[in-house]
Amino acid sequence: MASSMLNGAENLAIIRGITPKGLGFFGSQIHGKHIPRMSFISTCKPRTILSPKCCLSASRPASQPRFIQHKKEAFWFYRFLSIVYDHVINPGHWTEDMRDDALEPADLSDRNMLVVDVGGGTGFTTLGIVKHVDAKNVTILDQSPHQLAKAKQKEPLKDCKIIEGDAEDLPFPTDYADRYVSAGSIEYWPDPERGIREAYRVLKLGGKACLIGPVYPTFWLSRFFSDVWMLFPKEEEYIEWFTKAGFKDVQLKRIGPKWYRGVRRHGLIMGCSVTGVKPASGDSPLQLGPKAEDVSKPVNPFVFMLRFLLGAVAATYYVLVPIYMWLKDQIVPKGQPI
Repeated sequence: MASSMLNGAENLAIIRGITPKGLGFFGSQIHGKHIPRMSFISTCKPRTILSPKCCLSASRPASQPRFIQHKKEAFWFYRFLSIVYDHVINPGHWTEDMRDDALEPADLSDRNMLVVDVGGGTGFTTLGIVKHVDAKNVTILDQSPHQLAKAKQKEPLKDCKIIEGDAEDLPFPTDYADRYVSAGSIEYWPDPERGIREAYRVLKLGGKACLIGPVYPTFWLSRFFSDVWMLFPKEEEYIEWFTKAGFKDVQLKRIGPKWYRGVRRHGLIMGCSVTGVKPASGDSPLQLGPKAEDVSKPVNPFVFMLRFLLGAVAATYYVLVPIYMWLKDQIVPKGQPI
């Protein structure tokens, strides 16, 4: 248990009747306050959260004033980043042990399951999926042909279906898949609730969604770069979005590299794996308005370039964060916080 807590991999249950302040668990360092890690409420048999009601939701959470990159900038950002993605980004932010830990709640228990990996990119997460599910039953979807080209080169993924598509408008029929997985994609969704609503729609009755993403940091400089760059949801926002979409048995599991010692205030070194079960066939009860971002509309070239460059600066900062934390782990004696 102690080792699990230090690795930031607790199973967090949302307890009925306890909401906004931490949603029934503690130590998340949300709202900019540090709360000791040893005060988590953790349980082996999480209880079901309150049943969601059909509602009209805003296109983007007010707590996340993201100024820079959305889908269109991300397309070009990954045009260049795809060249070094598996060798530069993954070693610091998305390691194999983190991936396997994050996929564990998805319950990939049958090799014949139909699985969609949304925002699958270079197929790094898919490599973890095909350990448990036959590749012929897995579909990788991403908006970046450059990232998908890397996935096509990986031998274990040669039997996967690989398609270009939009996470907020999936090209799959309703009640299609047994499992929905999305890792490191929500950051670029202009409308995260729309993406989670789509996850609900494409799943079969009893199917499970597993969404893996970063958590909003509390360190002031990291907050600045996250606010102007991408979507860094708070833990309670993940839970709220899954609940509104109609999911039951929603759980949140914290993830991080073993050397991270559970330190989460700097953000992005992934953060959590959120799962939910589809309780009824058909579409999600959540009703939404028009899309927050239409990639078919022209963009002012000056604004586009400014947003792209500022995003590159923020990305550089977050490449340096894991290096900084790794060095601290080497210097600070074991057992002491870093």
